[in-house]
Amino acid sequence: MSGNTLTDRYVHEVVRRIPADQRADVADELRTTIADTADARDEADPAAAERAVITEMGDPIRLAAKYADRPLALIGPGLYPAYIRLLKLLLTTVLPIVVAVLVVIEVLDTNDVGSAIGAAIGGLFAVGAQMIAWLTVVFALIERSQQGGLAASTVDQWTPDDLPELRQTEKRDHGAAAAVGWNALVIALIVWQHTAEPYRAGSDRIEVLDPALWSGWIWPILIGLAAIVTLDVIRFATGRRSMLDAGLYTVAQVVFALPLAWILWQQQFFNPVFLTHFNNGWTTPDAIYTISAIVVLLVSGSEIISRFRDTRSQS
Repeated sequence: MSGNTLTDRYVHEVVRRIPADQRADVADELRTTIADTADARDEADPAAAERAVITEMGDPIRLAAKYADRPLALIGPGLYPAYIRLLKLLLTTVLPIVVAVLVVIEVLDTNDVGSAIGAAIGGLFAVGAQMIAWLTVVFALIERSQQGGLAASTVDQWTPDDLPELRQTEKRDHGAAAAVGWNALVIALIVWQHTAEPYRAGSDRIEVLDPALWSGWIWPILIGLAAIVTLDVIRFATGRRSMLDAGLYTVAQVVFALPLAWILWQQQFFNPVFLTHFNNGWTTPDAIYTISAIVVLLVSGSEIISRFRDTRSQS
């Protein structure tokens, strides 16, 4: 029976924040707990006893989060150290590289030191903000997924025997940051050259890559790269090496590498107008495209093998 008592209002605030299939049981449990605890106090004023019990039970939002097993923090203590380590590595290694690339491009395009300084400052804030925002989003999603629970269970089972050698930890962290940063940078450059058309061919500004790619092949390449970045961040955050992770990483590499190798082999990667202007009459040998396609497949294959090998060594 529902009314407007303090208990009714408290129970309502809790159960409306949990899944529907749990609400009836949780509501009955809470009403019983509040009533029994208040009766056990044997106070002269039942309303005061009820208020005291509900006050001790605390904020209904926090209680609902416990019932729903839902974290209240954006990034909980289980993942926060990994989040901070990766963020620091990205901001101190990848961000300076991105800013340097933007400065070089601006100098080549305008030959103006003032514009280069402006590009550096703008890139520092814009790219830095994007790194912080997207990394926070990924870690927050991990926190609220099953992987977050796995990470927390890993922390709970920690013993001093789990401590790796210092050099091994530093090497792994820098390697993970480099992989995430490089692939994220490639995604950003692909999108940027499409929107900014940075190359100047006479009086026109054009894309470096073939604009026709945006009607098809560029999308699996971007999706594959984004999946690789996400899986690398999840692996860094949770510290887990599983065959599922290796399998998903293989799929992401295939989605990325096969279309890239195909358009390289078909000589459809670069904008024909860009090549004509940039090569100044020189024709790129077919062998360069073939070798590039083979290199892409070999590198992708080696990354897949390395992923499985690392997984087996940690299992």
